[in-house]
Amino acid sequence: METQLTWYGQSAFRIITPAGNVLLIDPWLTNPVFDKGKDEVAVLKRVDLIMVTHGHSDHVGNAVEIGKRTRAKLVGTYDLSAAMTTVLGYPAELANTDTTGHFGGTLKLLEGEVSVTFVPAWHGTAVEKDENSPAYYGGNPSGMIIAIRGGPTFYHTGDTDLFSDMALVSRFNKIDIMLVCIGDHFTMGPARAAEAVKLVAPRAVIPMHYGTFPVLTGTPEAFDRELKERKVKAKLRVMKIGETIALGAS
Repeated sequence: METQLTWYGQSAFRIITPAGNVLLIDPWLTNPVFDKGKDEVAVLKRVDLIMVTHGHSDHVGNAVEIGKRTRAKLVGTYDLSAAMTTVLGYPAELANTDTTGHFGGTLKLLEGEVSVTFVPAWHGTAVEKDENSPAYYGGNPSGMIIAIRGGPTFYHTGDTDLFSDMALVSRFNKIDIMLVCIGDHFTMGPARAAEAVKLVAPRAVIPMHYGTFPVLTGTPEAFDRELKERKVKAKLRVMKIGETIALGAS
């Protein structure tokens, strides 16, 4: 079985591994651009891991609701896991040391089929119960290197700006698929995102975190132009919202 990748809009993805394990990343499925979000949340019967890069509501999304129903383990940094259990009510027994880590550390999960390494991101990570509640410390934001046994290795940047240490990511992991934010305003725009891809040198790149709101003005077309201007060799793959693609091993 090939690895399957689904994009739900914003930074939300589902990965189904060759063994059939189901991973959700930044699972805001009920975002404004995925009109089937509520239905998708309702029909998700199996989720093994929910991975969250930072505490902002457009990344935590539906994590607590899905986690409580499916009993998915929460994967995140120590501080973020503490904030999500304390403030948002993610079940503490599903956010223990097995799936909680920190920068530079690698977690071996699901009998070794999935490895997750936390890497830095330049952003924020305040956790809020609702719009009327105070912000709660959620640690430093992260990106994640997600390596699938018998499948590709992903680099999900989370929300971030360009920074030079991105070049170190591929020194330790050959990146097959880079999931990179391009929307501008709150994250990198197309030009800085293209520079990030040049530093990481993945086999392919999929843009995310754009078009969800009018303020996120970066587009795949502008991103494509910036990649070509820099002679970046990575293949650009623009996914449609709700689309699922099959990916082979690296």
